[in-house]
Amino acid sequence: MKVAVVGCTGLVGSVMLKVLEERNFPITELILVASEKSVGKVINFKNKAYKIVSAADAIAKKPHIALFSAGGSTSLELAPKFAEVGTTVIDNSSAWRMDVAKKLIVPEVNAHVLTKNDKIIANPNCSTIQMVVVLNPLHKKYKIKRVVVSTYQSVTGTGVKAVTQLMNERQGISGEMAYKYPIDLNVIPQIDVFLDNSYTKEEMKMVNETKKIMGDNSIGLTATTVRIPVMGGHSEAVNIEFENDFDIADIKKILHDTHGLIVMDDIANHVYPMPMHAHNKDEVFVGRIRRDESQAKTLNLWIVADNLRKGAATNAVQIAEYLVENKLV
Repeated sequence: MKVAVVGCTGLVGSVMLKVLEERNFPITELILVASEKSVGKVINFKNKAYKIVSAADAIAKKPHIALFSAGGSTSLELAPKFAEVGTTVIDNSSAWRMDVAKKLIVPEVNAHVLTKNDKIIANPNCSTIQMVVVLNPLHKKYKIKRVVVSTYQSVTGTGVKAVTQLMNERQGISGEMAYKYPIDLNVIPQIDVFLDNSYTKEEMKMVNETKKIMGDNSIGLTATTVRIPVMGGHSEAVNIEFENDFDIADIKKILHDTHGLIVMDDIANHVYPMPMHAHNKDEVFVGRIRRDESQAKTLNLWIVADNLRKGAATNAVQIAEYLVENKLV
């Protein structure tokens, strides 16, 4: 099993390597790929040193699987070249997500749609992934009519530059800015660029990706995405209106029984999910589960997950695990 990691020096790429090692993914040959300036540098994996190679050299090796986290433009250029030599690409950028010919996969929700013919597979947006893991089992039982979500997203979702900005501001150091405004002691109600409809690209990703992953365009969804000065994971306040009424005890049981979910919902003891719980974990955490008293058949809950792991690297590795287990590569 030859595995390439494209974008291995970035935040998500480095976490991909960590997750591959932790989960003992069956690799016989690891191929590390980064930008030309990083070629020749050495990265350690399982106590062995690997030299970073160029994309051309990696393609020549014809890996079975290539995990991509190198940005949309790189993916648009290189993913088809890897696919042409028979590699199955799992791409973490937004490049292929809404391509009608490409599958958009969260393993707990829709891995069953994958086939051997899927050579470029899209990994969804981090904030979408953690939400649909919760929404999907509830949709199956009660049918979701509408979702209103507000996100509280970690600076790690922007990258190293944003983490540096936060830590610099916290220490009173001037430095390069990832955001237009200070992030320490502040929240920024903009993630990605604004579109013609006055929503941000991140907000519309959540709308469009959710419908595609869950295979239901009838779900109404509106989002407000916000950057906050934390690390460790993204948080989401989610309001869900169902077609059918529900029982809170049943909702909690469904979520408790869902693979990849951990229910933290004991308000008497102040137990609810926070980024500090999700940090470096692969599961999605859900709590503050309660009925919306302003409207019938409507539920409120709170979802937290590590955006670099389940929101990116772990989800990609889980797709790769599914492909291997089902002999699709």
